[in-house]
Amino acid sequence: MVHKENNLVCLTLNRPEKFNSFNREMAITLQQELDKCMRDESVRAIYLTGSGKAFCAGQDLAEAVDPNGPELRSIVHGHYNPIIERIRTIEKPVIAAVNGVAAGAGANIALACDIVVASESASFIQAFSKIGLIPDSGGTFFLPRLIGMQKATALMMTGDKVSAAEAERLGMIYKFFADDVFEAESRKLAANLAAMPTKALGYTKLALNQSMRNNLTQQLAVEEEFQDACGKTDDFTEGIASFLEKRAPRFIGK
Repeated sequence: MVHKENNLVCLTLNRPEKFNSFNREMAITLQQELDKCMRDESVRAIYLTGSGKAFCAGQDLAEAVDPNGPELRSIVHGHYNPIIERIRTIEKPVIAAVNGVAAGAGANIALACDIVVASESASFIQAFSKIGLIPDSGGTFFLPRLIGMQKATALMMTGDKVSAAEAERLGMIYKFFADDVFEAESRKLAANLAAMPTKALGYTKLALNQSMRNNLTQQLAVEEEFQDACGKTDDFTEGIASFLEKRAPRFIGK
């Protein structure tokens, strides 16, 4: 489901009867909606959540074992890898609002987002080992960088469930909210990001992406280049003016 409110687009994984597990149709649809958000200049933040009790239970195993369905390699290559690439390259903040269980690919899609928040009753599970698979959807890339190699290895090998509170403590997610205020608070966060200087947030994201492979000297050059670009935006001009005039800024995302 897609809902746009001002400059914020809410994308809701909507197979609640299957705990929002992915099949080909849902994976391709999410890719297409992310592409639309990338192209639409009026979209300044993306809020990704699930319908019903779950965020996403990962792959729909009925599709994965269907003799007439796609092979695992095709599922990873054609369904999940393009979603992760889009989330990381879109120059706008992507907020994962984990409203329930996030398992397997569902957990790793959430962790690939820029900011992850969760309801208090949500949980994260690297469920792959329980069915004889390895973590995909960027899990082996992001999780060790978020919580360290030792913890990541243990969670991936054991398939232990991690509560929202523990995920916050580990640094896996930004924060969690009590269930009764989760939707309101997570949407408030996303709306605030949608009102911020979008170009600066996009360059911040690109700089963080590059920091994962750069040495210090290379990263300092990236910061120099991107800071120069930010200094030429309308929002930088507005930010300085609002500071000097002691008023709230009115950013336009350009």
